[in-house]
Amino acid sequence: MEIEKKLLINYLPGDLRQFEKREIEQGYLCTSPTLRIRKSNDDYILTYKKKSDKAAKDGTICNTEIEAELDEESYLHLREKLDTAPLSKTRYLIPLGTCGENCPGVNAEDADKKLKAELDVFHGHLEGLIYTEVEFPSVDAAERFVKPDWIGEDVSADRRLRNSHLAELTDSSSLADLIAKSPKL
Repeated sequence: MEIEKKLLINYLPGDLRQFEKREIEQGYLCTSPTLRIRKSNDDYILTYKKKSDKAAKDGTICNTEIEAELDEESYLHLREKLDTAPLSKTRYLIPLGTCGENCPGVNAEDADKKLKAELDVFHGHLEGLIYTEVEFPSVDAAERFVKPDWIGEDVSADRRLRNSHLAELTDSSSLADLIAKSPKL
């Protein structure tokens, strides 16, 4: 089960070069359910996602997610089958501390689990779009999450920011309001 929030950012959390980063290319073979291929640095992954029946009250995204490792040859073979151009982005992995530090009153089982923000900086036709995702060990932790100051508005319910939707876009005009809210690099 994948439990996450998608959030805009108010400002960059310092010099991004200090954080681990992944160069990501991903594309979609199917969007309902989602069947995605991803190249993340030198890793190749096939992912199946389906919206979970278990929903959170606050718009948190809950998906059933299964990942399988691919080799480069398989990835390239599947890449030829994509209906749309793949997305390109740089993902910065930003440690946030533990659930206990960021989710007041969370249950003891989740308190010591580490949280990280995955800050995505898009390239190509989505240049200028920046947001972050935070994954949680439970819906309870997601609902109790207190954002650091650099993290802004929760846009988990904004369907325009689903990566499968972003892959279908040929320009970013429908995202102009969100790009305007993104900090400039």
